[in-house]
Amino acid sequence: MINTFFGANLVDYHTIRIAIFSEVNKSDSSPFNLIIDSEKIIVLEIAKQSYLNGLCLYECRSKDKIELGHNYVIQCRDFGSTSLNVNEATTFPTFDDDFYYDGDDLGALYSKEKTTFKLWAPLASKVSLFIRKNNNENFTTYKMKRGEKGVYEITLDGDYDGYMYRYSVTNSGLNLITTDPYGKGSTANGKDSVVVDFNKAKIDLFEKDLPKYEKYSDAVIYELHVRDLTIDANTNIEHKGKYLGLAEEGRVTKKGNPAGLDYIKFLGVTHVQLLPIYDFKTTDELNPDTTYNWGYDPAQYFVPEGSFSLNPNDAYSRIIELKQLIAAFHKNGIKVNMDVVFNHVYSSEFSTFEKVVPNYYFRKNRNGTLCNGSGCGNDLDTSRKMVRKMIIDALVFWMKEYGIDGYRFDLMGLIDIDTMNLALKELRKIKPDCMIYGEGWDMPTNLPSDKKATIYNSFKTPEIAFFNDTYRDIVRGNNDFKNNSYPGYILGNTSFLEGFKFVYLGSCVNYCYAPRFKSQEQSINYVECHDNGTVFDKITRSFPDADLETKLRILKMINSTVLFSFGIPFFHAGQEIGLSKKMEDNTYNKGDEYNKFDYSILDERFEESVYLKSLIEARKAYRGAFSQFKSSDDIAKSNIFVNLERGALEVKIFSKNNDETYAYVFNPTNEKISLSFEDYYRLIVGSAGYLRNSDIYIQNFIVDPYTVNVYVVKKKDEKVSKSNS
Repeated sequence: MINTFFGANLVDYHTIRIAIFSEVNKSDSSPFNLIIDSEKIIVLEIAKQSYLNGLCLYECRSKDKIELGHNYVIQCRDFGSTSLNVNEATTFPTFDDDFYYDGDDLGALYSKEKTTFKLWAPLASKVSLFIRKNNNENFTTYKMKRGEKGVYEITLDGDYDGYMYRYSVTNSGLNLITTDPYGKGSTANGKDSVVVDFNKAKIDLFEKDLPKYEKYSDAVIYELHVRDLTIDANTNIEHKGKYLGLAEEGRVTKKGNPAGLDYIKFLGVTHVQLLPIYDFKTTDELNPDTTYNWGYDPAQYFVPEGSFSLNPNDAYSRIIELKQLIAAFHKNGIKVNMDVVFNHVYSSEFSTFEKVVPNYYFRKNRNGTLCNGSGCGNDLDTSRKMVRKMIIDALVFWMKEYGIDGYRFDLMGLIDIDTMNLALKELRKIKPDCMIYGEGWDMPTNLPSDKKATIYNSFKTPEIAFFNDTYRDIVRGNNDFKNNSYPGYILGNTSFLEGFKFVYLGSCVNYCYAPRFKSQEQSINYVECHDNGTVFDKITRSFPDADLETKLRILKMINSTVLFSFGIPFFHAGQEIGLSKKMEDNTYNKGDEYNKFDYSILDERFEESVYLKSLIEARKAYRGAFSQFKSSDDIAKSNIFVNLERGALEVKIFSKNNDETYAYVFNPTNEKISLSFEDYYRLIVGSAGYLRNSDIYIQNFIVDPYTVNVYVVKKKDEKVSKSNS
């Protein structure tokens, strides 16, 4: 026997391609046999022979269909034997239909009497369950039985609550150990999956009394990171950097201002958006102070992150503590949106997906290499049926088990439209007012442009919202914080006046630009998020000679603009008080120094928080000025722009019943401007914030520099005092 390399790949269910460095000896009989499960032998017929780069290629046929789920070995008379690689079967036209499993029982299904384990592994010839009670015991091994659609399963009688387990999966002769892709519990750093009895983790999530929102534009979203908001030393938060730290009530700063949950409650936002709280990879859960990361490196999609838990090795600790956090927000009337990353994983090669079903979960280029539209080395192939199912299963699980109210999708443009619309449909069955929104950037992945859930395809996803980068760039300026290539309209660049009118109307009206969205309900109006630099850093770069008072005044104006535009107002934690990242744009792994919510600055600038609080209150009180308009046509017909001196702008909004008119005046200049109305108006929002008890109606006003003023016209039958000055 000649010792040389050769390989064999399944091309279709009857065809095998064999590659050998040398030509096999000629004979009357075929030199190749297919051995099935070490028992059955099939003589392969050579249908075609060719040569490529020193390789001799043989295309061989089997009369019998080559069914997946068996151990196949190719035996060559001259060169020995090799395992048949069946991984290309995932590319067969019928694979998804042949092996799509629609059951809702993947993972470990626990009861006190028995636990059933199910793993979708259609390529595998063998799957075994390794299970143990604790780290001090050896694993007990059970062979799992292959069932329909390539699902391997086993039921163990008895109470397996808290048991640790792994799977051993054999694909194409290669055996790999992996955790459960549908695992709901985990030990520290994803070492083992854990069987969970969710009856032991039930707590009141206070969902019944949460307010209902008919429209996205009724929401005010506040984005935060569990660790960032609780880690600062300048508070009496006990569990710093942890779920429970953010669930604590009655916490204060050194000057007695509200901190943590109480601070968010104080602001009056309707929704918080939590940066990733599922299990991510690069933070060491046992030593979270050594490896900071925001969490955009997914590892386990059904498991809460352990670094925010008091005991990462206890599967129940992270589950219950996260639920306590969500319950605390709900108890205070605040809904919780979850930041999800279904566009890529930390590592495709070492992911449980690739170990269980190689060559299936990740999108490929035409040359067979991995797509990298995410910039993280891989893109999930969301158009595959079982990838789509996993995504929707995870979203439904988090909503049902943890009470999540909505989802923000990272790099949503890498996900196909069908997946997003189907996800929304399934989630709306659970919570009719749930929010779905995400980043709609068009990233370079192998998915047809018309299939991507991008802003450019927003009309195909009319009930899904998008981060409006046009709003960001026109209002604040671009993302070049270090060179400051250009500031936006609110930062004094009045050449953007016409563009500002477009984004102010929710980017859904044909004004200056073609509409980006079907309605204002699709526009996430933001000027700062966890990505890129902060607004305050942009202001500092744009106004290098300005004093702090001027910078904060500009900050107030830009925050006012976000709240008083058509669309969905969105704020990043610390934006309201002008937190800085030291001109850095991407601080995902730079640690607490760059990312923490600095409560000492809150104490110095608490007035800015009071101002934002009052503006949120005003938006809620007068939300009819925005929410009354159901369509872009309504918005277009009910708004009039009046250009004022030096590039300032007045916007008049007429109520649909003509009973009330609002006027919004934007002065992004460093000078006061005079304003005269034909009708009598009262000022309800000015440089001091929301004027709750204002009842004086006048016609002439002075608008301070860097200020947004909001006025409301006198109603027909309203009896009030008037003044002409």
